[in-house]
Amino acid sequence: MKLDMTSLRALFVGDRHADRVVPPSGFTAQLTLFAAAAMAFLAVFALALSLAAGRLAERWGDELARSATIRIVAPLDQRVAQTEAALRILETTRGVASSRALSDAEQQELLAPWFGSELALDTLPVPRLIEVIEDADGMDPAGLRLRLAAEVPGAVLDDHSRWREPLVKAASRLRLLGWVAIVLIGAAVAAMITLAAHAALAANAQVIGVLRLIGATDDYIALAFIRRFTLRALSGAVAGTVLGMIAMMLLPSTSEVGGFLTGLGFRGAHWLLPLCIPLLAGGVAFLATRGAAKRTLRELA
Repeated sequence: MKLDMTSLRALFVGDRHADRVVPPSGFTAQLTLFAAAAMAFLAVFALALSLAAGRLAERWGDELARSATIRIVAPLDQRVAQTEAALRILETTRGVASSRALSDAEQQELLAPWFGSELALDTLPVPRLIEVIEDADGMDPAGLRLRLAAEVPGAVLDDHSRWREPLVKAASRLRLLGWVAIVLIGAAVAAMITLAAHAALAANAQVIGVLRLIGATDDYIALAFIRRFTLRALSGAVAGTVLGMIAMMLLPSTSEVGGFLTGLGFRGAHWLLPLCIPLLAGGVAFLATRGAAKRTLRELA
């Protein structure tokens, strides 16, 4: 089936005679509207998940790549001296923007989720932690480890590489999962609309036969079904997208609670991306109905 400019105009403007071929209501109309709205609603969340995972991967990669930790594992009577020695080394290390030893209160706060807030650090052999922030050029971890081994035997450098790589990989795979979900949603919409179009065409087999007898071409008949189902899917997707965006607005902001799940909302220009979902749904409906109409009309010939 070929679509010329006249056919395209009829697709958007409509033909009241051709529209009578497709029943305006009934099971197929409800199925198409509901499927398009539900899938568009889910697509908004899948898109938000993918974008949030991408932001998370970038944030984790940047933050962990620019930071490192030094643990001073030494006897209590040597811990202060070795901590000061490590800080002096860091002051002369290229690529280190800043460094500081965490206070007892800060370390106690870090350990509180596991050991409770009443933990007494002075009675336990808890290593002293030194936070290291790298500059834009970055530092040489291997060289720093050699200097620490020579001058501060109780120092252990952790450049977060073993933590960063799995976290960034997990976030990247989560982003890919979001895009895969969007593709599957589009495939589900196409399948449901194809079934609905087949059902509508089969239910109107006698009407199609009469139209052929009076001279209607298959392109004319198919265009009527394509227009009706495309507009149904487009209107349903618009409703589902609007509801999805409203639901995203109602999610708590990151500043209120924090964490990944509260960062699912769109940011800035990303709010424009969900507006593409109805257009994609309409395109999927157009292609699915077109294919279904061609096959069914051949079968009814």
